[in-house]
Amino acid sequence: MTIRLYDTSARQIRDFNPLTPGCVSIYLCGATVQAAPHIGHIRSGLNFDIMRRWFSYRGYDVTFIRNVTDIDDKIIAKAAEQNRPWWAIGYENERAFNSAYDVLGCLPVTYEPRATGHVPEMIEMMRGLIERGHAYAVEGSVYFDVRSYPGYLQLSNQDLDGLRQPSGEGEYGKRDPRDFAMWKAAKPGEPSWETPWGRGRPGWHLECSAMAHKYLGSAFDIHGGGVDLIFPHHENEIAQAKAFGDDFATYWTHNAWVTMSGEKMSKSLGNSVLVSEMVKHWRPIVLRYYLGTPHYRSMIEYSEESLREAESAFARIEGFVQRVTEKAGKVVPPAPEVPPAFAEAMDDDFGVPQALAVVHTTVRQGNSALTADDKESAVARLAEVRAMLGVLGLDPLDEHWAGGPDRGEDLHGVVDSLVRLVLEQRQAARTRKDYATADAIRDQLQQSGLVIEDTPSGPRWELGSR
Repeated sequence: MTIRLYDTSARQIRDFNPLTPGCVSIYLCGATVQAAPHIGHIRSGLNFDIMRRWFSYRGYDVTFIRNVTDIDDKIIAKAAEQNRPWWAIGYENERAFNSAYDVLGCLPVTYEPRATGHVPEMIEMMRGLIERGHAYAVEGSVYFDVRSYPGYLQLSNQDLDGLRQPSGEGEYGKRDPRDFAMWKAAKPGEPSWETPWGRGRPGWHLECSAMAHKYLGSAFDIHGGGVDLIFPHHENEIAQAKAFGDDFATYWTHNAWVTMSGEKMSKSLGNSVLVSEMVKHWRPIVLRYYLGTPHYRSMIEYSEESLREAESAFARIEGFVQRVTEKAGKVVPPAPEVPPAFAEAMDDDFGVPQALAVVHTTVRQGNSALTADDKESAVARLAEVRAMLGVLGLDPLDEHWAGGPDRGEDLHGVVDSLVRLVLEQRQAARTRKDYATADAIRDQLQQSGLVIEDTPSGPRWELGSR
């Protein structure tokens, strides 16, 4: 068994060989909390949650760090615009991100450090880089000298002579316009911290280099994030960390965007879809299916039609789970192992689409067993399906989606009793040939979010979309 993953730095799929046998260390660039998360923001967390689950399934002990950037130009601008403290903006939106991760079924990370909690580590790194000749201070700001690090731009495969380094407002005194700010001198009315070079605040790139060093050491396995972070953020992280003396990340893994009309979903384009609003109209487990099941390196073009397709596809899986559970008269536990074809797909660069095809094939086999009244085979297929869905975070019988231990089952029993009472009234209407009343009862149930199916053994119901 060997997991293989696409390494952006190597531009090819590589065998995964951890630095410490049996352990995986992952650093994921998390939220910049200037605003509440849209589904484009949250896709990265979902993709890496699935990766983390697969590593755990394969027996690895996973250390997963996802940072919070709680100070930057955008947060300060939002604070001024809303006449609120910068830290209030950051904390409010940090909570919104955590709520979105939770509602979509992401497992808690090992540590989630905030940038503002690690200024001493940033000062230590800047001091070391200045001493080694890789950085310099100018009027309270500290810049990284990109020409001092020969490996600069290897990740993004760019030419230094043609580089245009993105620069923020107030970055004065650079020796070279391509140098980037690690620390920004204080401005009136803005938050600042004391350093040997004057008061100021962190530059975006320095934060992650310092936090990765603190929580994962000088070398770790995987660094992840969205493809938009390759340059300048990840390129600058590498320069800082390696010039400081760290080996830094062995593998670089990047997820693709969620787009609308071919453009990256973003606040500035006014085309974002907030998670908090989406879950009012779509079940969270369906939204997770929609965002988590395409390959992590493939773009997702957002549309309501594609969401409806995802809803229908998941309903087929969920319906099978419910039918076999009813047939078995108990909750069938997941199988101890996933089918080999599913494992093969996941080992190959986390091939979720191919793995999901195995799920749907197994569901079809289970439905055929139900039709043939082969209860033993149907139960065996359900056990396999639950094992696979567990890896994807999509098992509808998991406590997270059921609302806690026994709560979902108890609620289902209550609803089942009430629905069956109404169905008896509908059947009585059909018996006396009062089809208008029978149809009205069925329509009312459907408007309540229930799908009624008339079967040879009597009517059955399941939850549909409202």
